[in-house]
Amino acid sequence: MKNNAIGIRLIIMNFLEFAVWGAYLTSMGGFLAKNGLGPQIWLFFATQGFVSIFMPALVGIVADKWVPAQRVLSLCHLAAGLSMLGCGLYAYTAGAALQFAPFYAMYLISVAFFMPTIAISNAVAYNALELAGKDTVKAFPPIRVFGTIGFICMMLFVNFVKDPSGTAYQHSYMQFVCSGALSLVLAVYSLSLPNCPVKPRASKTQSFMEATGLSAFTLFKQRSFAVFFIFSMLLGASLQVTNSYANGFISSFADIPEFANTWGARNANALISLSQMSETLCILLIPFFMKRMGIKHVMLIAMFAWVLRFGFFGLGNPGGGVWLFVLSCIVYGVAFDFFNISGSLYVNENTDKGIRSSAQGLFMLMTNGLGASIGTWAAGMVVNHYVYESATPDWATAWYIFAGYAFVVGVLFWILFKNPEKKNA
Repeated sequence: MKNNAIGIRLIIMNFLEFAVWGAYLTSMGGFLAKNGLGPQIWLFFATQGFVSIFMPALVGIVADKWVPAQRVLSLCHLAAGLSMLGCGLYAYTAGAALQFAPFYAMYLISVAFFMPTIAISNAVAYNALELAGKDTVKAFPPIRVFGTIGFICMMLFVNFVKDPSGTAYQHSYMQFVCSGALSLVLAVYSLSLPNCPVKPRASKTQSFMEATGLSAFTLFKQRSFAVFFIFSMLLGASLQVTNSYANGFISSFADIPEFANTWGARNANALISLSQMSETLCILLIPFFMKRMGIKHVMLIAMFAWVLRFGFFGLGNPGGGVWLFVLSCIVYGVAFDFFNISGSLYVNENTDKGIRSSAQGLFMLMTNGLGASIGTWAAGMVVNHYVYESATPDWATAWYIFAGYAFVVGVLFWILFKNPEKKNA
């Protein structure tokens, strides 16, 4: 496959991968709140973290040891897509009688198979680029940016398109139908991607750690990697907070007469999409910052960007203070990309080829697994206390608490982390 063809194929893969997520990730919180499940929002988003504790690592081991990664990607999207379509169908038939248990059960199955695909799609892309003789640090970000474009396209699609009842997709069951359908498309498309050969079996007897791929956990023996993964978990606690609550928070202003007719209050998803637009630009900055500043300073920039992300939400409103929401969306690109994408590249560059898929799964475990699950659970306690269980909802205090947390994590990382020497094998 020619080099330019590889780039196009990977662009399509990334576009579909994140379009699947963008169809519901930022709007599901608003849907749940409108259907009486506001106090359970944290659980839906924490579930993405719960399953990421073990699923990406396990699936990464399968891709490293037994089944080519592109086939694993296909199987995962098949299961995720069918389950997400089930969510949409149930929500449609249940209507106002939507019940937590059946809806959550299908959602759980879907995200359990979707979350590993983020790391596996990265592994597929890195393999294809390396086969083409390309520098992944330079070549991957311009390809990955199309994943964010896919995410944005679906955010705007569900914001402006309406279902047969006249309800915008961002507030209806159709967001889940769109996500499931796209996942099935990617399940088929993944089978056409460049082959990712599994690691050949050694002629000598292997240890249990080598045979299962759990040797990726030996990275914790290196102080720099141990600190990196621990702080990845701590920063990962911030990842799903705004995805969980930003849509419901901004939409809640529609109930306040002063802001009821503002564009932002009526189009929360479109306003939030500015975050992903910023992300598309910030991805392109990663090679420059990674080459010149190293992972420590790039991660520090991300951590303090999260402080601003939360702080601006606390200060803003969709009226005269909408510019603060816009600023929050701009810094989100730095907060997300300089952590997630740079962290993934760092893991890829500093681990042996035989454990790279497993190492990517481990990175996902610490960030979208332990970090996101603990963080979303804690954020749920804060939001439920100050908003859903309060006679006078106080969103601002909740956002300031999140900003303070990100600030403390950033200071501790600056003190404790040192860049290790790059190691390729």
